[in-house]
Amino acid sequence: MRNVAFVFFYAITSAPGQGPQPAPTPSIIYAIHDSAAIKDYKTTLPVVRAMVNRLVLTATGQPDVAKAWASLVSPNDKVGIKISAAGGELFTTHHDVVNAIVDGLVAAGHPRGSIIVWDRSLGGIKEAGYQPAVDGYQLKAVPPRDGYDPKAIVSAPLLGKLIWGDLDYRSDKVKMPILSDTENTSNVSHFSRVLSTEVTKIINVPVMSSSETNGIAGCLYNMTIPNIDNWRRFAQGSHFGAESLAEIYSNPVIARKVVFNLMDGLIAQYAGGPQSQPNYAVHHATLYASKDPVALDASALRRLEQWRMRGSLPAIGRTADYVDFASALGLGNAAPNRIEIRNIGR
Repeated sequence: MRNVAFVFFYAITSAPGQGPQPAPTPSIIYAIHDSAAIKDYKTTLPVVRAMVNRLVLTATGQPDVAKAWASLVSPNDKVGIKISAAGGELFTTHHDVVNAIVDGLVAAGHPRGSIIVWDRSLGGIKEAGYQPAVDGYQLKAVPPRDGYDPKAIVSAPLLGKLIWGDLDYRSDKVKMPILSDTENTSNVSHFSRVLSTEVTKIINVPVMSSSETNGIAGCLYNMTIPNIDNWRRFAQGSHFGAESLAEIYSNPVIARKVVFNLMDGLIAQYAGGPQSQPNYAVHHATLYASKDPVALDASALRRLEQWRMRGSLPAIGRTADYVDFASALGLGNAAPNRIEIRNIGR
């Protein structure tokens, strides 16, 4: 696979040599399973809450939930929770999982109203149980055009066709037949304002799902594709899959802010994701947590491939090569012998 040079521009840049370094020790994934957590697509609140609390206690080694979350975020941090809402009612990050995280952050001293829960689009969020007036935290989508930060730029040597909603899209150009086919194309993407300026620490909560365009809609995907405009050039068929998502994630605007990854595997989807495809769903009743996004994605990918094999579906294969590339960049461990999965009780 050819090497591709990515150039990142941001208002605050890091000094040379301060990027992510290869993980020196095996990464740990904490997994908790309880068949009572979900039935017929409906979660059981007390069970899910206990699972989330047990995960963060074990992962941080702290004696109580407040101290566990306080060890991850400081009182001065502006905390964001990045969910996946692409799956609508059935396959959005579960409301009970998010509420358990928020309650833990509140116990650690963060005002409920200061916490931002977001995704690019929030279609189906109400059906998934989210109620902003009741929940008390900020629930945000990324508005078309104005939701992207003109100063937070990702540049790559691949042109993408701009569409309405992208920051640099010009609607007047499509009305001018004399313009060339290269108009309304760009090699630039912009990070969302929520990501670039509104949060300083992030709890990343993807759903355990495949992605039809990028192999797996896991930790790396959840922080990149839904947080940039002009993203279609990084999807399947562009031949950038192995480099792009890993390179984008390595930008300090993401890599330095994500402090904890909690993958929602209560219902896992092994094909057709991240949009809703119930025919390929499994009531997995499992939550995973790690500080290593690459290890979580690599392990989830192996499980998705097993389910696909049993369902006589083709392997995800190279569309998820960026997970291994992220490991090569030092963002985490992807090899099975560098990952330890610890199953914990309730």
